[in-house]
Amino acid sequence: MLIWGYRTRIFVLAMTTFLCGRCGNPASHAVRKSVTKFTLFFIPLFPIHVKYTAQCTFCGIENRIPKEDAVRLQAQEEQAQQQAAQPYPQHPSQPQHPSQGFAQPQGFQPPHPSQPQGFPQPGRHPQQGEFPQQGR
Repeated sequence: MLIWGYRTRIFVLAMTTFLCGRCGNPASHAVRKSVTKFTLFFIPLFPIHVKYTAQCTFCGIENRIPKEDAVRLQAQEEQAQQQAAQPYPQHPSQPQHPSQGFAQPQGFQPPHPSQPQGFPQPGRHPQQGEFPQQGR
């Protein structure tokens, strides 16, 4: 006795934003690849059908798209993720570290974490011009 059948798996290739053809909203669309494979004894052996779709997250309509468009949208999404992961380039005249390039006043002590900012630390009196006066 042979047990055969098929199984469909859906893979989300990318999430992109473009204008929906049905609802007219600029919404995110899930670009999906669904692969139907022939199974023998519940083991998937080879694909028998592949389709690519884009589903609107606003209205839910699902449209078939060509493979070339799905691959292009996936590449654009990967490129956007790589650009978002890279830090912004710094200008050569800017210091590389936030503490570099800033002159600390003589005798400067960083505030204690439990002390609210803008208030003097206990045992230390503010000097003239150190804190702006309110209400003038």
